[in-house]
Amino acid sequence: MTNKLKILVVDDEAMMTRMLKRSLEATGRFEVTTVNHAPDAYSTCQELQPDLVLLDVMMPEMDGGDVAAQIREDYKLQQTPIIFLTAVVTREDVSETGGEISGNTFLAKPIKTAELITAIEEKLA
Repeated sequence: MTNKLKILVVDDEAMMTRMLKRSLEATGRFEVTTVNHAPDAYSTCQELQPDLVLLDVMMPEMDGGDVAAQIREDYKLQQTPIIFLTAVVTREDVSETGGEISGNTFLAKPIKTAELITAIEEKLA
């Protein structure tokens, strides 16, 4: 039995987190936990100790940058890879920057499962 990688998905849209969970878990390689309320993301991250966090940028109450800052300030979590998901930039914008903005990996929504898995594999390599 192989250990599945633990992924935390944080997005205020429940439909998005359900789709990502279903797509990633269908590969048989990931165990996905979802959070739809950004202020709960940090405490869930502390409990879960995920291998990687998929984090929406634009959310009510707290944006993804704020959540990422909380994670980065925790010495137990600061090495946890984060991939930002956003509808604010286009695929073209992301590809022009090599998928990185300020040293962070960004993926434009809507996200193709194959593209997401490739990004996860690159982050965890």
